[in-house]
Amino acid sequence: MKVLLQTCAVVAVPLLIVSCSGANAANPTTPPPYNPYPSGILPANDESETARVQGEVQGIFQQALAEANALPPANVTGQPPTQQGSGYRAIMTLGKLMNYDVNMSALKNMACASCHMPYAGFGGPIPSVNLTMVAYPGTYHFRAGKRTPQRYTYSPYFPMLQLDNTANAFFGGNFWDGRSTGYLLLSPDAEQAQHPPVDTQEMGLPDTACIAWRLSQSQYVAVFERVWGAGSLTGISWPSNTEQICATPGGAATFGTNVTPVGLSPVDRNRANVIFDHWGQSLSAFEKSVEVSPFSSKFDAYMKGKYTMTTDELAGYNLFKGKGNCNSCHLDGRGTTLLPGQTDTSTAAQVNPLFTCFGYTNEGLPLNPRDAFYYQTTPDSLGFTANPDGFGYRDLGMGTFLRSGFGSAPSPNEEWTSQAPLRDGRFQVSSARNAGMAPSQCPTTEAPGPYFQKGFFHNGYIKSLKQLVHFYNTRDVYPFPVTSGHCPAGTTEKVDCWPMPEVKNNLDMTVGKLGLTDLEENQIVAFLQTLTDGYTVPYPNINTFTGQCSTGGSASTQGNESLIPTPTLPPCSSNVCAIPPLPNPAIP
Repeated sequence: MKVLLQTCAVVAVPLLIVSCSGANAANPTTPPPYNPYPSGILPANDESETARVQGEVQGIFQQALAEANALPPANVTGQPPTQQGSGYRAIMTLGKLMNYDVNMSALKNMACASCHMPYAGFGGPIPSVNLTMVAYPGTYHFRAGKRTPQRYTYSPYFPMLQLDNTANAFFGGNFWDGRSTGYLLLSPDAEQAQHPPVDTQEMGLPDTACIAWRLSQSQYVAVFERVWGAGSLTGISWPSNTEQICATPGGAATFGTNVTPVGLSPVDRNRANVIFDHWGQSLSAFEKSVEVSPFSSKFDAYMKGKYTMTTDELAGYNLFKGKGNCNSCHLDGRGTTLLPGQTDTSTAAQVNPLFTCFGYTNEGLPLNPRDAFYYQTTPDSLGFTANPDGFGYRDLGMGTFLRSGFGSAPSPNEEWTSQAPLRDGRFQVSSARNAGMAPSQCPTTEAPGPYFQKGFFHNGYIKSLKQLVHFYNTRDVYPFPVTSGHCPAGTTEKVDCWPMPEVKNNLDMTVGKLGLTDLEENQIVAFLQTLTDGYTVPYPNINTFTGQCSTGGSASTQGNESLIPTPTLPPCSSNVCAIPPLPNPAIP
């Protein structure tokens, strides 16, 4: 038998210049504002702050275009064919372009980055929204979601969602409720990137095919095809009304229950799906790059013997992995339990710890009545009602997802459904890395500042790292059977009064009564701030914030001026709490 030897061809692909001129948007007709909110829910500066962020987003988009133009010619060689030398740069640049492209929303006014800017650790960039309405207005103002934007630094390191039968615990996935499992793309982070573009409250595209359509109209077609192959954005026969459909925010009555209103043939639908997968994969590549997840904090330098912690930082670290019990969930790669008089002299078991266990827990946060979602009980101009349950809605987190319930997403694994009652109220244990990241102009999250206001946990109830540590420390020391805004006279909410949990089921009892002193709380805060990237090398685009810093007050009572009374709560809606398997015990 004659053996044929084939030499791998070396293909030099010429650099395809992308345009840096012109605006990165052509706004379609904007529907009238939807504002079902009582006075004080929307911050007074929401419009100007949204415009401010859009300007910052546009600036970084132009930066990404310049980086695309600076890519060397592609040299595709080997078997399988690989973009030698520049493959990583190319896909990360593509993901960056996608991340800052406002055209990827229905009304061409919102990018992924609109809720995830670098100076906030790729979390929420508008201090007044973080202080008040918690969830961010989407492409259709003022529809808003129900949770704080989760930081996506280090999110690509989260494994696929899995149930450990021995531990009887879920690990992995993305999103607060774990609904991005990664079951198709084998990457929860890539799958996560597919949700916001078609979320009615966020970027609002009514069909996943709209991503393929908008990418085919983008300024960086050449970069996409460089990464994913020549012709990878062409060949689809688009209906003549595609842009009209894609410019109509999801949920519009005109769509009924149709989630694929762009009329494509089965073959073209499959092509569009492949492009949609490449969208997620490209964004995940950017999020895993050193521009987003660089392991460049003081703590990383400390691990390598290149930084000496201050007295308070080192004391905070010892508390973090000892008395404070933080290391039980936010793993640093070492053990947690130290006996009195012991000193940890071990070397790190993990040189780049992620400060998360990838698990889910119910910390007992009170219901936050400032969350904009509770008020979206009437239809907007397109006939869409986001939350017909109003204050009857309870955020059961992972429990709702496992039931494929309202406000989450369908679960792809029926074997998990029976686990729902054990997961009610549980939310993802985020990485503690970059929790304290803030713009260089207002370089802390803590009053009196100058500081950058953040919202912590899934519902933004906590407003500073000091409050966060104090909550873990004293939740069960100062519990009151009241809702937020109703602490008894003589007490101060978040200081010596913690309202009751929104969901009491499956409460985490490893925290709540830690016995930390005020000084020890502050020392843990000092340690948490060593987890902010940018110490060994500057963090990219940390200086792009063009807003105003906050000043004054105390980190202990930060945000209390914006507290509002929780109304009398109706029973938990049947839309949430009557979906089998039922919560046990029943949720009021």
